[in-house]
Amino acid sequence: MSPTLATVRTRLTDLADQAGVSTATVSRVLNGKSGVSTQAREAVLAALDVLGYERPEKLRTRSTGLVGLVVPELSNPVFPAMAQAVESVLTRRGYTPLLCTQSPGGTTEDHYVEILLEHDVAGIVFVSGLHADTTASTERYHALRGRGVPIVLVNGRADDVDAPAVASDDAVAVDQAFTHLLALGHRSIGLATGPTRFVPARRKHARFAELLRTRLGVEDPDGHVVATLFSVEGGVQAAHELLDSGHTAIICGSDLMALGAIRAARSRGLDVPGDVSVVGFDDSPLIGFTDPPLTTVRQPVQAMAQAAVQALMGEIAGTPASRTELLFHPELIVRGSTGAAPGRPDATV
Repeated sequence: MSPTLATVRTRLTDLADQAGVSTATVSRVLNGKSGVSTQAREAVLAALDVLGYERPEKLRTRSTGLVGLVVPELSNPVFPAMAQAVESVLTRRGYTPLLCTQSPGGTTEDHYVEILLEHDVAGIVFVSGLHADTTASTERYHALRGRGVPIVLVNGRADDVDAPAVASDDAVAVDQAFTHLLALGHRSIGLATGPTRFVPARRKHARFAELLRTRLGVEDPDGHVVATLFSVEGGVQAAHELLDSGHTAIICGSDLMALGAIRAARSRGLDVPGDVSVVGFDDSPLIGFTDPPLTTVRQPVQAMAQAAVQALMGEIAGTPASRTELLFHPELIVRGSTGAAPGRPDATV
C-alpha cells in the first residue's frame, strides 16, 4: 500500500529536523534536484541512515572500491567511535569499508591483512595496531608497501614505514592534564599508562617525566608512573600503587583506566574528587555520564578520521601525502572528577 500524504510529510519533517535543513531542501535531495549544497546533501543522506530510512535507488552511491579498517578490540569505547568516524568518511568518498576488529586469542592483524588482500582492497587504515608497538616487526607494512598497497597509520608512528601517519598529540594531552591539576593545588601527581612499549604510552611517559622535572623539581619519575594495561583492571592496579605512595591526583592513559582508578579510590573509602582527582584520556562516548562525570582529554576523533581517509585517498590516487606525522591537538574537558587538592580549598582551575 502506498504511503499516505501525512506519512510523507512526517518523514520529510523528521529528516529536516535531523539534518538541520528545511523540508524543501530534503525534498530536493530525495528527488535528485540541483541547487543543494554538498554539505546539506550529506546531512540529509546521514539523516536517512540515522532514522533508518532506506535511501532511494538514485541516491545510492556505487562503491568505488573496498578499504580495510583494522582496529583493536571494541571493549574500549574510543575504538568503535574511531571506526565509525572512519567508516562514515570512507562511505561519503564512495568506498565500502571492511571492518576488522581484533580480540585477544582471536584473528590476528596479519591474518586480517591476508583476507583484505584476497578481497583486493584499495587500501588499509590501521588504528592502534602493531605499528604502535615498538617491539613488533614492521616487515608486514614494508611487504604491503612493496606490493603497492596504500596504508595509513593512526595513533602510533613507525618511522621506517613509508606511509602517512595521524595521531593525537600525547605530549599536549599530558601538558593539559598536568597544568589543570597544578592549578588545583596538586603537587603529588601520578601517571597511569598502558605498557610503555606502545608509542602513545611512551610519549605520555616522556612528557610527564619532563613536567615533573621542570614544574615540580622531581628529577626521577620512578614511583610517580605505573605502567599496566589500558583497561579498568589496569587502572585499579595502577591507582592502588599511586595511592599507596601518597598521590592526590592521577592522570590516566585511557578513560577505562580512569574509571578503574576511581573504583580503587572508592574501595579505600576515598572521595573523588575530594580526596583524589582523576583525569582520563579519549573522552569516550557516554564518559560524561559517569559518577562523577569524568574530567578527560578528548581525542579529536572526527578530525583524525577525516585526515586519515584524506591521506589514503591521496595514496590511492597516486599523490602521496606527507610522511611527516600529522599530530592533532586534544582538548581538556573539565568535569566532576577533579577538584582542589586536599588542604588547598583556595586553588582554582
